[in-house]
Amino acid sequence: MTALIAANWKMNASLAGNEALLSALAAGIASKPACDVALCIPAPYLAQFVALVSQLPALAGVALGAQDVSSQPSGAFTGEVSAAMLKDFGCRYAIVGHSERRQYHGETDALVAAKAQQALAQGITPIVCVGETLAERDAGRTTEVVKRQLAAVIQANGHCISEIVVAYEPVWAIGTGKTASPQDAQAVHAVLRAQLAAASANASRVKIIYGGSMNAANAAMLLAQPDIDGGLVGGASLKAIDFLSIVSAACA
Repeated sequence: MTALIAANWKMNASLAGNEALLSALAAGIASKPACDVALCIPAPYLAQFVALVSQLPALAGVALGAQDVSSQPSGAFTGEVSAAMLKDFGCRYAIVGHSERRQYHGETDALVAAKAQQALAQGITPIVCVGETLAERDAGRTTEVVKRQLAAVIQANGHCISEIVVAYEPVWAIGTGKTASPQDAQAVHAVLRAQLAAASANASRVKIIYGGSMNAANAAMLLAQPDIDGGLVGGASLKAIDFLSIVSAACA
């Protein structure tokens, strides 16, 4: 399976900074990388990315992604961005259910499932995030939590569940510098793989990527695990040299 490395810039961007970062990425990435690469950027900068790709041909092989999508197709939902809008900009991916959305915006499993459904309806691949908090981990509830979160998405999208990407992001390892050991991460990925296999005959097509502080130093060890198919990269994606190192490890 081809690995996927997806950058999540979070709420970090500016017109000038984006141009500098994308130019640095273009200088270091192959025009046709041997793995899938995506940049999930803040919605106001989608148009800038599209414009810069025309000036930086090396980025032609890099997919555009969004950091969120509305659970509604259109209507009186001020501030929301629909999947159809993202499609207009050529987005191929949309992150749904990131732990920061669940924590700070109260997103439920059902809402995350609805967002995935909207993305799929427009031909956009949802990167469905699941993961446990430190308290849940310490209580031995990791498997219970991630299976519950994924089950909601499977129930709502069972007919096309093989079209999603799953990102395991232990909440306690996001932005903290802490990382699950490769063995611990693999164990959870294996649980998710089995759950998907039970739900769909085409589950082998689903990429399960790791999203807990993957960086240039630990990427190769994490990616060497049999059920880790890539990474959802936060802070390290804001530094071209670090992100390119991770892409290199995935494409090796």
